[in-house]
Amino acid sequence: MTPTTSAADTAPNTYAWEIRAGGLRVRVGRKKMAVDGLDLSLGTGTHGLLGPNGAGKTTLIRTLATVLRPTEGELELLGTSVGAMVDHRALRRRIGYLPQDFGYYKRFTVREFVEYMAWLKEVPKPHVPAAVQRAVERVGLADRADHRMKTLSGGMVRRAGIAQAIVNDPAVLLLDEPTVGLDPAQRLRFRELLQELGRDTCVVVSTHLVEDVAAACSDVVLFADGRLVFQGTPDDLAAAGSPDHPGDSPLERGYSALLQGSGRQGGTW
Repeated sequence: MTPTTSAADTAPNTYAWEIRAGGLRVRVGRKKMAVDGLDLSLGTGTHGLLGPNGAGKTTLIRTLATVLRPTEGELELLGTSVGAMVDHRALRRRIGYLPQDFGYYKRFTVREFVEYMAWLKEVPKPHVPAAVQRAVERVGLADRADHRMKTLSGGMVRRAGIAQAIVNDPAVLLLDEPTVGLDPAQRLRFRELLQELGRDTCVVVSTHLVEDVAAACSDVVLFADGRLVFQGTPDDLAAAGSPDHPGDSPLERGYSALLQGSGRQGGTW
């Protein structure tokens, strides 16, 4: 991808994994351990994060984005240890993050919104116009770049959110329910974008839509009750189920079988 960061930020990787967690625990509130003893390693590729509501997916994504701090255990992002005393500013320049709900100034145009986020991510000023234009084009909003955010449909706002997440050409891209509000044609284009990004980026996509995982992800991470239940390819997930398990597709039946095996009986797609 076209570099939009400094030479120091684009130096060759010397780490084995873009994301590595060991015994990671993250507490939400006073009692609930939303991530509980997670061991996980993720490299370049597109990783689908699946699990029922309340599994801890959003907490994990927020922790990987350095929004939340680990309570216990180890977490490394791009070879950097993430801890309470670490300055994460340099690390955040190399991360793209789309939360499930994100804020924006409604009077901003799409271009202004993505430019503003590029500034926050410290993209070098000479690179900003080209980086913004490329991000907007990749999400199919080039014809809306100078329209105000308040005039966009929900799906278009979501695409603008994806544009800001990729404007800095991140080494790690974290997307929490990115296809919410996208119509079927937009979701197909988004899957193609995920496949493209996963060629040289570590992409983590939290979603309830098994068809998105099947179409776009090379790796599946199944999460339940804050713990890793399964990690493997979509084919491996499909092979875990049988016709006796609930679901309309082999992947859904594999999902159901693994959740039942973990002691979790339900879940919302």
